[in-house]
Amino acid sequence: MASEKKQWDSSQLRKYDLNFEPIPRLHYKDPKIDELIKANQPVLITDSNIVKPAREKWTLEYLERNLGNSGHTVYVSRNHKFKFYDDKKILNKNNPKGVEFTPPTKRVEMKVFEFMKRLREWKRGEERLYLQQILNSTVGPAIVEDYMKFDWHYVAEKKNKYNWGELTSNLLFISMEGNVTPCHYDEQQNLFAQIQGFKRCILFSPDQFECLYPHPVHHPHDRQSMVDFDRPDYTKFPKFKNLKGCETVIEPGDVLYIPIYWWHHVESLMRGGPTVTVNFWYKAGPTNLEYPLRDHQKVSIMRNVEKMLLEVLQDPKEVGPLLRAMVLGRYNE
Repeated sequence: MASEKKQWDSSQLRKYDLNFEPIPRLHYKDPKIDELIKANQPVLITDSNIVKPAREKWTLEYLERNLGNSGHTVYVSRNHKFKFYDDKKILNKNNPKGVEFTPPTKRVEMKVFEFMKRLREWKRGEERLYLQQILNSTVGPAIVEDYMKFDWHYVAEKKNKYNWGELTSNLLFISMEGNVTPCHYDEQQNLFAQIQGFKRCILFSPDQFECLYPHPVHHPHDRQSMVDFDRPDYTKFPKFKNLKGCETVIEPGDVLYIPIYWWHHVESLMRGGPTVTVNFWYKAGPTNLEYPLRDHQKVSIMRNVEKMLLEVLQDPKEVGPLLRAMVLGRYNE
């Protein structure tokens, strides 16, 4: 961690009333990496060539010249938080059973030169921006060429060794300094590779599920924590006080393994300049249940039971009372 300390300090991290253990930081040839991945535990992989071509070339100037002329997906927020939402679950004429919901961010199509111009000219108090672009044939040929030179052998070795499903996407993230992606979990395996700048990643195990109070599955913020880390409401969310997590700051060239169903809260460091990141999302592999069940399998079962009940009952307000009626007086201690 000594090399990191020369380039960032704790004043660039947002303050939370939580304590975190460090995520193991290991050289890519260290056999302990495989032990951690097998155990569904996070690990930060250093000194690899996984995204070396991007690390060597993908400055903001290079991306502006080569990302392509098609529009790119940019999220716009009035504050530093970029909380994902599923627009298919919002109440509208095409979805009368959706939730009344005001999206916390706007999703717009923006040319890369316009995005970079707004990034360079941004002033405090203005809307914040976050570009999120799938790497595919629509990006410029130079970016595609770099992408093809990633160390796919190393990545494929991990995929095959741990029986992950297929690669679903590689997403390019270009973030303003200080942007935060609030705490959520994904239903995919994730290799999170840092290209430029520094990001802090705070992770929580699936067994912390009840401390993080996820939104109901019918809500547009499904898979997101309801707790505002900046101002936690301990009256409404009392178990948040018991939350235990781990953290690391990922530097250029690092790759963080975020296991499936692990909660993660990600922030580009304050006063650290824009950040560039690429992730590798893999589907979950075939499920071979072994007992006792692992924590991420329990979360999967809970969420699927909730989805099934919603489908049968057809009313989100009926799900909670039914679940409580099943448990109270029989399973509570």
